[in-house]
Amino acid sequence: MNDNERDGLQEIIDKALEEMAREAGEPFDIERINLAEFCRRTKLSRSRARTLKAKGFKVGPHGRCGMKAPVTVLTGYTGTIDDMLRRGVTNSEAIFGRIEEQGYAGGRTTVKNYITANSSLVPAKRKLAVAPQGNRGRRFSTAPGEAYQMDWGFVNVEDWCGRTYRLACFAMICHHCGTCYIEFFPNARQENLFIGMIHAFHMLGIPKTVLTDNMKSVVIRRDIDGRPVWQTDYAAFMKAVGFETKLCRPRHPFTKGKVECLIRFVKGNFLAGRAFSGATDLNESAIEWCAAQSGRYRRAMACVPADEHALRCSLVARTLEMGEEMAIYLCPLRRISFDGFVSYEGRRFGVPYWYPGKTCRVSREREWLHIYSEDLSRELAVHPITWNRKDSFCEDQYADIEPAELPTVPVTTTIRQLEPGASDDAFAKFDFERRLA
Repeated sequence: MNDNERDGLQEIIDKALEEMAREAGEPFDIERINLAEFCRRTKLSRSRARTLKAKGFKVGPHGRCGMKAPVTVLTGYTGTIDDMLRRGVTNSEAIFGRIEEQGYAGGRTTVKNYITANSSLVPAKRKLAVAPQGNRGRRFSTAPGEAYQMDWGFVNVEDWCGRTYRLACFAMICHHCGTCYIEFFPNARQENLFIGMIHAFHMLGIPKTVLTDNMKSVVIRRDIDGRPVWQTDYAAFMKAVGFETKLCRPRHPFTKGKVECLIRFVKGNFLAGRAFSGATDLNESAIEWCAAQSGRYRRAMACVPADEHALRCSLVARTLEMGEEMAIYLCPLRRISFDGFVSYEGRRFGVPYWYPGKTCRVSREREWLHIYSEDLSRELAVHPITWNRKDSFCEDQYADIEPAELPTVPVTTTIRQLEPGASDDAFAKFDFERRLA
Protein backbone atom coordinates (compact mmCIF):
# COMPACT_ATOMS: atom_id res chain seq x y z
CA MET A 1 0.00 0.00 0.00
CA ASN A 2 1.45 3.35 -1.01
CA ASP A 3 1.06 6.65 0.82
CA ASN A 4 -1.92 7.82 -1.24
CA GLU A 5 -3.89 4.63 -0.56
CA ARG A 6 -3.00 4.75 3.13
CA ASP A 7 -4.17 8.36 3.48
CA GLY A 8 -7.42 7.59 1.65
CA LEU A 9 -8.23 4.64 3.94
CA GLN A 10 -7.48 6.69 7.04
CA GLU A 11 -9.89 9.37 5.81
CA ILE A 12 -12.67 6.77 5.36
CA ILE A 13 -12.09 5.35 8.87
CA ASP A 14 -12.09 8.78 10.51
CA LYS A 15 -15.31 9.74 8.72
CA ALA A 16 -17.06 6.49 9.79
CA LEU A 17 -16.01 6.93 13.44
CA GLU A 18 -17.16 10.54 13.43
CA GLU A 19 -20.61 9.59 12.08
CA MET A 20 -21.00 6.75 14.60
CA ALA A 21 -20.04 9.06 17.48
CA ARG A 22 -22.53 11.72 16.35
CA GLU A 23 -25.37 9.22 16.03
CA ALA A 24 -24.64 7.68 19.44
CA GLY A 25 -25.41 11.01 21.16
CA GLU A 26 -23.55 10.07 24.31
CA PRO A 27 -19.93 9.71 25.34
CA PHE A 28 -18.46 7.47 22.66
CA ASP A 29 -16.14 4.67 23.78
CA ILE A 30 -13.97 3.54 20.88
CA GLU A 31 -13.14 0.31 22.71
CA ARG A 32 -16.85 -0.72 22.73
CA ILE A 33 -17.53 0.14 19.07
CA ASN A 34 -19.93 -2.00 17.06
CA LEU A 35 -17.57 -3.69 14.59
CA ALA A 36 -20.46 -4.93 12.41
CA GLU A 37 -21.67 -1.35 11.87
CA PHE A 38 -18.09 -0.18 11.37
CA CYS A 39 -17.55 -2.83 8.69
CA ARG A 40 -20.83 -1.87 6.96
CA ARG A 41 -19.78 1.78 6.75
CA THR A 42 -16.15 1.22 5.69
CA LYS A 43 -16.66 -1.93 3.56
CA LEU A 44 -13.77 -3.59 5.41
CA SER A 45 -13.61 -7.22 6.47
CA ARG A 46 -14.17 -8.29 10.08
CA SER A 47 -10.57 -9.40 10.52
CA ARG A 48 -9.28 -6.11 9.15
CA ALA A 49 -11.55 -4.20 11.50
CA ARG A 50 -10.20 -6.14 14.51
CA THR A 51 -6.64 -5.36 13.44
CA LEU A 52 -7.44 -1.64 13.11
CA LYS A 53 -9.17 -1.64 16.52
CA ALA A 54 -6.04 -3.11 18.11
CA LYS A 55 -4.00 -0.27 16.53
CA GLY A 56 -6.42 2.45 17.67
CA PHE A 57 -7.99 2.72 14.21
CA LYS A 58 -4.77 4.19 12.81
CA VAL A 59 -3.56 3.00 9.41
CA GLY A 60 0.20 2.57 9.59
CA PRO A 61 2.75 1.13 7.22
CA HIS A 62 3.09 -2.60 6.83
CA GLY A 63 5.33 -4.30 9.32
CA ARG A 64 7.91 -5.10 6.59
CA CYS A 65 7.43 -1.86 4.68
CA GLY A 66 10.77 -0.29 3.68
CA MET A 67 12.72 -3.47 4.23
CA LYS A 68 14.82 -4.72 1.33
CA ALA A 69 15.81 -8.26 0.58
CA PRO A 70 19.50 -8.91 1.29
CA VAL A 71 19.92 -10.61 -2.11
CA THR A 72 18.16 -9.34 -5.25
CA VAL A 73 18.44 -10.05 -8.96
CA LEU A 74 20.90 -7.13 -9.23
CA THR A 75 23.20 -8.40 -6.50
CA GLY A 76 26.71 -8.70 -7.91
CA TYR A 77 26.07 -6.27 -10.76
CA THR A 78 25.52 -2.99 -8.90
CA GLY A 79 29.25 -2.28 -8.89
CA THR A 80 29.34 -2.32 -12.70
CA ILE A 81 26.24 -0.11 -12.91
CA ASP A 82 27.62 2.37 -10.36
CA ASP A 83 30.92 2.56 -12.23
CA MET A 84 29.14 3.33 -15.50
CA LEU A 85 26.93 5.93 -13.81
CA ARG A 86 29.99 7.67 -12.35
CA ARG A 87 31.42 7.88 -15.86
CA GLY A 88 28.26 9.57 -17.12
CA VAL A 89 26.69 6.53 -18.83
CA THR A 90 22.92 6.66 -18.21
CA ASN A 91 21.76 4.69 -21.25
CA SER A 92 19.76 1.84 -19.69
CA GLU A 93 20.08 -0.27 -22.85
CA ALA A 94 23.88 0.01 -22.78
CA ILE A 95 24.03 -0.81 -19.06
CA PHE A 96 21.61 -3.71 -19.47
CA GLY A 97 23.69 -5.14 -22.32
CA ARG A 98 26.90 -4.84 -20.32
CA ILE A 99 25.63 -6.66 -17.23
CA GLU A 100 23.79 -9.19 -19.39
CA GLU A 101 27.19 -10.21 -20.77
CA GLN A 102 28.25 -10.83 -17.17
CA GLY A 103 25.32 -13.18 -16.51
CA TYR A 104 22.47 -10.86 -15.38
CA ALA A 105 19.14 -12.68 -15.76
CA GLY A 106 16.72 -9.92 -14.73
CA GLY A 107 14.72 -7.45 -16.79
CA ARG A 108 15.28 -3.95 -18.11
CA THR A 109 12.77 -2.33 -15.74
CA THR A 110 14.82 -3.34 -12.71
CA VAL A 111 17.88 -1.72 -14.29
CA LYS A 112 15.93 1.46 -15.12
CA ASN A 113 14.60 1.72 -11.56
CA TYR A 114 18.11 1.31 -10.15
CA ILE A 115 19.45 4.02 -12.48
CA THR A 116 16.68 6.39 -11.39
CA ALA A 117 17.29 5.68 -7.69
CA ASN A 118 21.06 6.25 -8.06
CA SER A 119 21.02 9.21 -10.43
CA SER A 120 23.06 11.17 -7.90
CA LEU A 121 26.13 9.21 -9.03
CA VAL A 122 25.97 10.79 -12.48
CA PRO A 123 28.29 13.81 -12.77
CA ALA A 124 26.68 17.11 -13.63
CA LYS A 125 26.78 18.16 -17.28
CA ARG A 126 27.32 21.60 -18.70
CA LYS A 127 24.25 23.06 -20.29
CA LEU A 128 24.92 24.20 -23.84
CA ALA A 129 23.02 26.89 -25.65
CA VAL A 130 20.36 25.47 -27.97
CA ALA A 131 20.85 26.58 -31.56
CA PRO A 132 17.81 27.61 -33.61
CA GLN A 133 16.35 24.94 -35.83
CA GLY A 134 16.82 26.81 -39.11
CA ASN A 135 15.11 26.04 -42.39
CA ARG A 136 13.43 22.71 -42.83
CA GLY A 137 13.97 20.40 -45.77
CA ARG A 138 12.83 17.04 -47.10
CA ARG A 139 14.73 14.00 -45.89
CA PHE A 140 17.00 12.32 -48.41
CA SER A 141 15.65 8.88 -49.38
CA THR A 142 16.90 6.15 -51.72
CA ALA A 143 15.73 2.85 -53.15
CA PRO A 144 16.88 -0.53 -51.70
CA GLY A 145 20.58 -1.16 -52.25
CA GLU A 146 21.06 2.15 -54.02
CA ALA A 147 23.24 4.06 -51.52
CA TYR A 148 25.33 3.54 -48.39
CA GLN A 149 26.64 6.24 -46.06
CA MET A 150 30.13 6.16 -44.55
CA ASP A 151 32.09 8.29 -42.12
CA TRP A 152 34.80 8.23 -39.44
CA GLY A 153 34.33 8.58 -35.70
CA PHE A 154 37.05 8.90 -33.06
CA VAL A 155 37.40 7.73 -29.46
CA ASN A 156 40.10 8.24 -26.84
CA VAL A 157 41.56 5.13 -25.21
CA GLU A 158 43.35 5.04 -21.86
CA ASP A 159 45.77 2.13 -21.59
CA TRP A 160 46.88 0.23 -18.50
CA CYS A 161 49.73 2.70 -17.91
CA GLY A 162 47.44 5.74 -17.89
CA ARG A 163 48.56 6.92 -21.33
CA THR A 164 45.93 8.12 -23.78
CA TYR A 165 45.80 7.47 -27.51
CA ARG A 166 43.11 7.66 -30.17
CA LEU A 167 41.26 5.04 -32.21
CA ALA A 168 39.34 5.66 -35.43
CA CYS A 169 35.96 3.99 -36.00
CA PHE A 170 34.95 3.35 -39.61
CA ALA A 171 31.18 3.27 -39.98
CA MET A 172 29.00 2.35 -42.97
CA ILE A 173 25.22 1.99 -43.06
CA CYS A 174 22.66 1.12 -45.71
CA HIS A 175 20.62 4.25 -46.34
CA HIS A 176 17.43 2.32 -47.09
CA CYS A 177 17.16 -0.26 -44.29
CA GLY A 178 19.75 0.80 -41.69
CA THR A 179 21.91 -2.35 -41.68
CA CYS A 180 25.25 -1.22 -40.26
CA TYR A 181 28.95 -2.15 -40.13
CA ILE A 182 31.69 -0.68 -37.92
CA GLU A 183 35.41 -1.44 -37.59
CA PHE A 184 38.16 0.14 -35.51
CA PHE A 185 41.60 1.21 -36.78
CA PRO A 186 44.56 2.96 -35.15
CA ASN A 187 44.12 5.92 -37.53
CA ALA A 188 41.93 7.18 -40.38
CA ARG A 189 44.48 6.88 -43.18
CA GLN A 190 43.36 6.11 -46.71
CA GLU A 191 44.68 2.53 -46.58
CA ASN A 192 42.45 1.85 -43.55
CA LEU A 193 39.52 3.48 -45.37
CA PHE A 194 39.95 1.02 -48.24
CA ILE A 195 40.19 -1.95 -45.85
CA GLY A 196 37.06 -0.88 -43.97
CA MET A 197 35.09 -0.34 -47.18
CA ILE A 198 36.12 -3.74 -48.59
CA HIS A 199 35.10 -5.49 -45.36
CA ALA A 200 31.77 -3.62 -45.34
CA PHE A 201 31.10 -4.42 -49.02
CA HIS A 202 31.93 -8.07 -48.32
CA MET A 203 29.16 -8.19 -45.68
CA LEU A 204 26.57 -5.79 -47.16
CA GLY A 205 27.27 -5.93 -50.90
CA ILE A 206 28.39 -3.17 -53.29
CA PRO A 207 25.85 -0.35 -53.75
CA LYS A 208 25.49 1.99 -56.70
CA THR A 209 26.53 5.04 -54.64
CA VAL A 210 28.46 5.79 -51.47
CA LEU A 211 27.56 9.03 -49.69
CA THR A 212 30.31 10.68 -47.64
CA ASP A 213 31.69 14.04 -46.61
CA ASN A 214 34.67 15.92 -48.07
CA MET A 215 37.44 13.88 -46.42
CA LYS A 216 41.00 14.34 -47.70
CA SER A 217 41.44 10.70 -48.62
CA VAL A 218 38.44 10.93 -50.98
CA VAL A 219 38.50 14.36 -52.67
CA ILE A 220 41.29 16.88 -53.21
CA ARG A 221 39.26 19.93 -54.14
CA ARG A 222 36.46 21.09 -56.42
CA ASP A 223 36.98 22.60 -59.83
CA ILE A 224 35.68 25.94 -61.02
CA ASP A 225 32.27 24.40 -61.77
CA GLY A 226 32.01 22.85 -58.31
CA ARG A 227 32.68 19.28 -59.45
CA PRO A 228 34.89 17.16 -57.19
CA VAL A 229 38.49 16.36 -58.10
CA TRP A 230 38.96 12.86 -56.71
CA GLN A 231 42.09 11.72 -54.96
CA THR A 232 44.02 9.55 -57.44
CA ASP A 233 44.11 6.35 -55.39
CA TYR A 234 40.47 6.72 -54.40
CA ALA A 235 39.45 7.18 -58.03
CA ALA A 236 41.31 3.96 -58.90
CA PHE A 237 39.59 2.19 -56.00
CA MET A 238 36.14 3.31 -57.17
CA LYS A 239 36.88 2.00 -60.66
CA ALA A 240 38.25 -1.31 -59.35
CA VAL A 241 35.26 -2.02 -57.06
CA GLY A 242 32.61 -0.48 -59.30
CA PHE A 243 30.65 2.22 -57.43
CA GLU A 244 30.14 5.96 -57.48
CA THR A 245 30.63 8.52 -54.71
CA LYS A 246 28.46 11.52 -53.86
CA LEU A 247 29.76 14.24 -51.57
CA CYS A 248 27.73 16.08 -48.96
CA ARG A 249 27.60 19.82 -48.67
CA PRO A 250 30.29 21.24 -46.37
CA ARG A 251 29.17 21.85 -42.78
CA HIS A 252 25.88 20.07 -43.43
CA PRO A 253 25.93 16.73 -41.56
CA PHE A 254 22.18 16.19 -41.92
CA THR A 255 22.63 15.02 -45.52
CA LYS A 256 24.18 11.79 -44.23
CA GLY A 257 22.31 11.79 -40.95
CA LYS A 258 22.00 8.00 -40.69
CA VAL A 259 25.74 7.43 -40.36
CA GLU A 260 26.05 10.45 -38.05
CA CYS A 261 23.40 8.91 -35.79
CA LEU A 262 25.14 5.53 -36.06
CA ILE A 263 28.44 6.99 -34.81
CA ARG A 264 26.65 8.76 -31.97
CA PHE A 265 24.84 5.51 -31.13
CA VAL A 266 28.14 3.57 -31.16
CA LYS A 267 29.67 6.04 -28.71
CA GLY A 268 26.64 6.05 -26.43
CA ASN A 269 25.82 2.33 -26.54
CA PHE A 270 28.63 0.07 -27.76
CA LEU A 271 31.59 2.06 -26.40
CA ALA A 272 29.91 3.24 -23.19
CA GLY A 273 32.03 1.93 -20.30
CA ARG A 274 33.71 -0.70 -22.50
CA ALA A 275 37.13 -2.20 -21.83
CA PHE A 276 39.03 -4.33 -24.34
CA SER A 277 42.32 -6.20 -24.59
CA GLY A 278 43.23 -5.50 -28.22
CA ALA A 279 42.02 -4.36 -31.63
CA THR A 280 41.01 -7.91 -32.58
CA ASP A 281 38.88 -8.30 -29.45
CA LEU A 282 37.26 -4.90 -30.02
CA ASN A 283 36.42 -5.58 -33.67
CA GLU A 284 34.97 -9.02 -32.91
CA SER A 285 32.69 -7.45 -30.31
CA ALA A 286 31.78 -4.72 -32.83
CA ILE A 287 30.68 -7.30 -35.44
CA GLU A 288 28.51 -9.10 -32.85
CA TRP A 289 27.00 -5.76 -31.78
CA CYS A 290 26.21 -4.79 -35.39
CA ALA A 291 24.51 -8.16 -35.98
CA ALA A 292 22.44 -7.71 -32.80
CA GLN A 293 21.37 -4.16 -33.69
CA SER A 294 20.55 -5.03 -37.31
CA GLY A 295 18.47 -7.97 -36.08
CA ARG A 296 16.16 -5.84 -33.90
CA TYR A 297 12.83 -4.42 -35.03
CA ARG A 298 12.98 -0.68 -35.80
CA ARG A 299 9.77 1.27 -35.45
CA ALA A 300 11.04 4.10 -37.65
CA MET A 301 11.66 1.67 -40.52
CA ALA A 302 8.77 -0.69 -39.62
CA CYS A 303 11.05 -3.65 -40.27
CA VAL A 304 14.05 -5.65 -39.07
CA PRO A 305 17.03 -4.11 -40.94
CA ALA A 306 18.86 -7.40 -41.50
CA ASP A 307 15.74 -9.08 -42.94
CA GLU A 308 14.93 -6.07 -45.13
CA HIS A 309 18.50 -5.97 -46.42
CA ALA A 310 18.48 -9.68 -47.25
CA LEU A 311 15.08 -9.53 -49.00
CA ARG A 312 15.40 -6.29 -50.99
CA CYS A 313 18.76 -4.50 -50.75
CA SER A 314 20.93 -7.55 -51.46
CA LEU A 315 19.04 -8.13 -54.72
CA VAL A 316 20.36 -4.79 -56.02
CA ALA A 317 23.75 -4.62 -54.31
CA ARG A 318 26.46 -6.59 -56.13
CA THR A 319 28.59 -9.27 -54.47
CA LEU A 320 32.23 -8.33 -53.91
CA GLU A 321 34.69 -10.70 -55.59
CA MET A 322 37.84 -11.08 -53.49
CA GLY A 323 40.40 -11.29 -56.29
CA GLU A 324 44.03 -10.25 -56.60
CA GLU A 325 43.08 -6.61 -57.13
CA MET A 326 41.20 -6.48 -53.82
CA ALA A 327 44.06 -8.30 -52.06
CA ILE A 328 46.38 -5.42 -52.97
CA TYR A 329 44.09 -2.97 -51.14
CA LEU A 330 43.82 -5.30 -48.15
CA CYS A 331 47.65 -5.54 -47.96
CA PRO A 332 49.07 -2.01 -47.83
CA LEU A 333 52.63 -1.39 -49.02
CA ARG A 334 55.43 -0.84 -46.49
CA ARG A 335 59.09 0.13 -46.91
CA ILE A 336 61.69 -2.05 -45.21
CA SER A 337 64.05 -0.12 -42.94
CA PHE A 338 67.84 -0.48 -43.00
CA ASP A 339 67.71 -2.82 -39.98
CA GLY A 340 65.08 -5.12 -41.49
CA PHE A 341 61.78 -3.91 -40.00
CA VAL A 342 58.44 -2.71 -41.37
CA SER A 343 56.12 -0.43 -39.40
CA TYR A 344 52.43 -1.25 -38.97
CA GLU A 345 49.95 0.28 -36.51
CA GLY A 346 52.77 1.96 -34.59
CA ARG A 347 54.84 -1.21 -34.12
CA ARG A 348 57.83 -2.72 -35.93
CA PHE A 349 57.95 -6.26 -37.35
CA GLY A 350 60.95 -8.10 -38.77
CA VAL A 351 61.49 -9.20 -42.39
CA PRO A 352 63.88 -12.04 -43.40
CA TYR A 353 67.28 -10.90 -44.70
CA TRP A 354 67.08 -13.09 -47.81
CA TYR A 355 64.17 -11.06 -49.26
CA PRO A 356 65.83 -8.78 -51.85
CA GLY A 357 63.06 -6.19 -52.22
CA LYS A 358 62.98 -2.78 -50.57
CA THR A 359 59.20 -2.85 -50.02
CA CYS A 360 56.70 -5.50 -48.97
CA ARG A 361 52.99 -5.79 -48.15
CA VAL A 362 51.39 -6.42 -44.75
CA SER A 363 47.96 -7.68 -43.71
CA ARG A 364 46.47 -8.06 -40.23
CA GLU A 365 44.21 -11.09 -39.85
CA ARG A 366 42.77 -11.34 -36.35
CA GLU A 367 45.76 -11.69 -33.98
CA TRP A 368 48.41 -12.30 -36.65
CA LEU A 369 50.32 -10.00 -38.99
CA HIS A 370 51.26 -11.54 -42.35
CA ILE A 371 54.12 -10.06 -44.37
CA TYR A 372 54.13 -10.77 -48.12
CA SER A 373 56.38 -9.93 -51.02
CA GLU A 374 55.47 -6.84 -53.03
CA ASP A 375 53.69 -8.90 -55.71
CA LEU A 376 51.91 -11.08 -53.09
CA SER A 377 53.51 -14.19 -54.56
CA ARG A 378 55.19 -15.32 -51.31
CA GLU A 379 54.58 -15.06 -47.59
CA LEU A 380 57.74 -13.84 -45.89
CA ALA A 381 56.90 -13.92 -42.17
CA VAL A 382 54.04 -14.18 -39.67
CA HIS A 383 54.06 -12.23 -36.38
CA PRO A 384 51.68 -12.36 -33.40
CA ILE A 385 50.18 -8.92 -32.78
CA THR A 386 50.51 -7.61 -29.24
CA TRP A 387 50.18 -4.17 -27.70
CA ASN A 388 53.81 -4.30 -26.61
CA ARG A 389 55.99 -1.59 -28.14
CA LYS A 390 59.05 -3.86 -28.38
CA ASP A 391 60.27 -4.80 -31.85
CA SER A 392 59.09 -8.18 -33.10
CA PHE A 393 61.91 -10.18 -34.72
CA CYS A 394 61.44 -13.01 -37.19
CA GLU A 395 63.43 -16.08 -38.12
CA ASP A 396 66.33 -15.37 -40.54
CA GLN A 397 66.01 -11.65 -40.01
CA TYR A 398 69.82 -11.40 -39.92
CA ALA A 399 72.42 -13.63 -41.61
CA ASP A 400 74.40 -15.81 -39.18
CA ILE A 401 77.84 -14.41 -40.14
CA GLU A 402 80.35 -12.11 -38.51
CA PRO A 403 79.88 -8.53 -39.67
CA ALA A 404 82.80 -7.30 -41.79
CA GLU A 405 83.67 -3.88 -43.14
CA LEU A 406 83.94 -3.64 -46.92
CA PRO A 407 85.62 -0.89 -48.98
CA THR A 408 83.32 1.96 -49.88
CA VAL A 409 85.66 3.55 -52.51
CA PRO A 410 87.94 2.00 -55.16
CA VAL A 411 91.26 0.69 -53.75
CA THR A 412 94.31 2.38 -55.46
CA THR A 413 97.21 1.67 -53.07
CA THR A 414 99.48 -1.33 -53.98
CA ILE A 415 102.43 -2.87 -52.07
CA ARG A 416 104.88 -5.80 -52.81
CA GLN A 417 105.49 -8.96 -50.83
CA LEU A 418 108.96 -10.66 -51.00
CA GLU A 419 109.63 -14.38 -51.47
CA PRO A 420 110.47 -16.06 -48.17
CA GLY A 421 114.25 -16.92 -47.90
CA ALA A 422 116.06 -20.08 -46.55
CA SER A 423 115.62 -20.56 -42.87
CA ASP A 424 118.71 -20.49 -40.54
CA ASP A 425 118.43 -23.66 -38.47
CA ALA A 426 120.16 -23.27 -35.11
CA PHE A 427 120.63 -27.07 -34.75
CA ALA A 428 122.56 -27.43 -38.05
CA LYS A 429 125.96 -27.42 -36.27
CA PHE A 430 125.04 -30.62 -34.48
CA ASP A 431 124.49 -32.49 -37.80
CA PHE A 432 127.86 -34.39 -37.73
CA GLU A 433 127.03 -36.77 -40.61
CA ARG A 434 126.54 -33.82 -42.94
CA ARG A 435 129.84 -32.23 -41.82
CA LEU A 436 131.91 -35.48 -42.41
CA ALA A 437 130.49 -36.07 -45.86
